[in-house]
Amino acid sequence: MSTLKREELWRALKGGRVEPLYLLHGPEGYLRDAAARAITEQALKGASLREFNETSFSLSSVDVQQAIAAAEQLPMMGDRRVVRITDFARLRESDEGVLLRYLTRPVESSTVIFVADELDKRRKLSKTLLDLCTSVEFATLSDGELAAWANSRLKDLKANTDERTLRQIVALVGTSVRRLATELDKLATAALPSAYISMELVDELVGRSRELSNFELTDHLIARNRKRALETLRRLLDDGTEPLMLMGLLASSFHRLALAKDLMERGAPNEEVFRIIPMPQSKRKDYLATARRADANILARRIQRIADADLAIKTSRATPRLQLEMLVCELSA
Repeated sequence: MSTLKREELWRALKGGRVEPLYLLHGPEGYLRDAAARAITEQALKGASLREFNETSFSLSSVDVQQAIAAAEQLPMMGDRRVVRITDFARLRESDEGVLLRYLTRPVESSTVIFVADELDKRRKLSKTLLDLCTSVEFATLSDGELAAWANSRLKDLKANTDERTLRQIVALVGTSVRRLATELDKLATAALPSAYISMELVDELVGRSRELSNFELTDHLIARNRKRALETLRRLLDDGTEPLMLMGLLASSFHRLALAKDLMERGAPNEEVFRIIPMPQSKRKDYLATARRADANILARRIQRIADADLAIKTSRATPRLQLEMLVCELSA
């Protein structure tokens, strides 16, 4: 039938348009599940006996005939039935015929939603689903898309934060929208009554899920270990961290390091340092050692250099990755 982007699907549903066949596929399960729920809500809007008109089947444990039989039933006291089918990739090719026949002649009063983490496009069934269903792919979101989604989510939660903190949240959480939603809900609740999510609150409540932390990169830069810093940078970028997001993390880390350095030079006890700059207990000893090694004047110059590089990436056509590599070389000199 047609291939839609996520935004196009939402617009179609808001306009009241529901198709008989949908294929929702891709690794981003949270948004994919939300789309399946939205389709179901629109299809069953106004139905008085919804529980009798909504069914889910996993073809790993249920015979395909049962799923098709449900799709062919007339709705009960309503206009439409919804049947959700998962694990169809496990269907033996000898059993695909039943499903293929339904796809060519779907029942008008039913909406069948096929859901999959991945799609083997070499199989006949997958090709037919793509040809005959309204399909939407839910690929893993980039850091920029995650930040935009997070910003929208915070508005729904009636909470707010600044851009730098938002980037930090995304970088710490990783690519899972489901986990990002959980962390934002937790932060929004913890931020009451002001509803403002601070960097300190993020450091206190959000655990890291990316394999590498920004602290590792910062520590290599402070130690002037250019080789390890470049290796860490490349692994972070290969892991999907966007250059601007990483630039924000670098700026945040150096700002906090400069603050810790200033507090230590003024004789503040360690407890005071970590009250202002929350840090897991396991990282505190290394963080203090890093702050002691740092030179305050050099930190100030590096913070300014990071700001310049951030502006250059935003306004230049030059490759962001190359600019980041050049920046890391300068910071580790």
